[in-house]
Amino acid sequence: MAGPTDTAVDLSQALVAAPIPMGHWLVISPIVLCIGLGAILLMLRNRTEWQAAVAIPGLVLLVLIDAALLYRVVSDGAVTMVMGRWLPPFGIAFTVDIFGALMALTAAVVALAASFYSLGEITGSSRRYGFFPFLMLLLAGVSGAFLTGDVFNLYVWFEVLLISSFGLLILGSEPEQIDGALKYAVLNLIATTLFLVSVGYLYAVFGTLNMADIAVKVRAGDSNAPLMTLAGLFLLAFGMKAAAFPVNFWLPASYHTPRITVSALFAGLLTKVGIYALIRILVMLLPVERGGLGPLVTIIAIVTMLVGVMGALGANDIRRMLGYIVISGIGTMLAGVALGSVDGLSGTIFYALHSMVLMTALYLIAGQAAHLGGGFSLTVLGGIYRQNGWFAGLSLVLFFAISGLPPFSGFWPKVVLVKAAFAAGAWWLAAAILLVGFLTTIVFGRVFLLAYWRSAAASATAERMKWHAALPLLGLTLLVVGFGLFPEWLLRLTHAAALGLEQPTAYLQSVFPAAGGAQ
Repeated sequence: MAGPTDTAVDLSQALVAAPIPMGHWLVISPIVLCIGLGAILLMLRNRTEWQAAVAIPGLVLLVLIDAALLYRVVSDGAVTMVMGRWLPPFGIAFTVDIFGALMALTAAVVALAASFYSLGEITGSSRRYGFFPFLMLLLAGVSGAFLTGDVFNLYVWFEVLLISSFGLLILGSEPEQIDGALKYAVLNLIATTLFLVSVGYLYAVFGTLNMADIAVKVRAGDSNAPLMTLAGLFLLAFGMKAAAFPVNFWLPASYHTPRITVSALFAGLLTKVGIYALIRILVMLLPVERGGLGPLVTIIAIVTMLVGVMGALGANDIRRMLGYIVISGIGTMLAGVALGSVDGLSGTIFYALHSMVLMTALYLIAGQAAHLGGGFSLTVLGGIYRQNGWFAGLSLVLFFAISGLPPFSGFWPKVVLVKAAFAAGAWWLAAAILLVGFLTTIVFGRVFLLAYWRSAAASATAERMKWHAALPLLGLTLLVVGFGLFPEWLLRLTHAAALGLEQPTAYLQSVFPAAGGAQ
């Protein structure tokens, strides 16, 4: 039996020896905060009067943390935090660049707005059954997906947000909700299984799941494996998560069933996580394969846009109509992925941020319109303009924004995408974006004429909006107007984010500083 030796073991290549800078803790703070608040709220589930008082200040803190993280990343470049001091690729890394930080901050703002609106809708049993704990765990999953630097960890955070979204979807336990939840669960579980298969294949090929490590090995040509098959699997899995054609039918069958606050959260957050993951994997990790899939992604983008807007034209229920509009927006985002250029990706990221804010606001508008008009059906609604002119004006601004009309936030990303499409010679893609914008204008023009301008079947008295509905709607609308009137700073950020995806030197240097981010 061999005895002990005095040989020194050098762990400097495997462990972080230096103290971790305080600024690096910002990387994991959003996740820790959300999980911690979720646990506290779960313990207080029987004290329904305390739920919002704990959750809303927590969400304000989350917004401030994400804003500080974005400032840090913009000022100093990508930041990496490793778990247990184990260096990549041995340990799990959280790596944040401008793209991830922008998405995380927007998600926190959207959740804060929805939490205010929930004060008038989520009461009694819905709070007791866990709305606020599920909300915080959903944000933990969303934040984790945006901030992680490990592909398997990305899968884990998808699971966290998926489980919490199931709980939110069935709050109320109505038959329609159970039916919608079943369709949502089956299709998302299939997508999750495909994602897990893709992760296993990725590990078999590269022997690592750290995103930066994979990017280095792909650029060095270290693998002769059929990476196009792997890219196709990721496209299918994330396309299903994002509700892209032809795997989009689960969304309009489920998003109209839960409480309107939950629908707003789902429309603002969940499909955007799928788009984020698709961009991160295909553009940063598998750029050559993304180029090979470009023609296919172009077709998917155009058909998704058209299917979404045609479904919206035929819908009579405002909630179903908005579900189709979510799908149409996913097609617009996929257009930038298909192009793959810095301008195309910049337009996609801008549109994703715009859509997160705007789709949340539109679902909240639909909830308030139903409150004023007595239902979600366009055959029932009418006379909203006479009941509340201020609310009608707010709605009109958001309708213009989703149609891509100036001077609101939807105009600029479409300009960038159309310009990028013409620059790449893809005039058919530019034409599809413009056509869908025109058809979307018709969709919301019809809504305004029938639900707002047309006289109500019965005389209705003027009604004021409650503060917990007015405050989030006003805040989100101001963001939509602000993004439209002053787009320069956001255009600079989204361009920098897109450049960081196409040329991820700073990202790689953050994870492997000793290697100099060699590509």
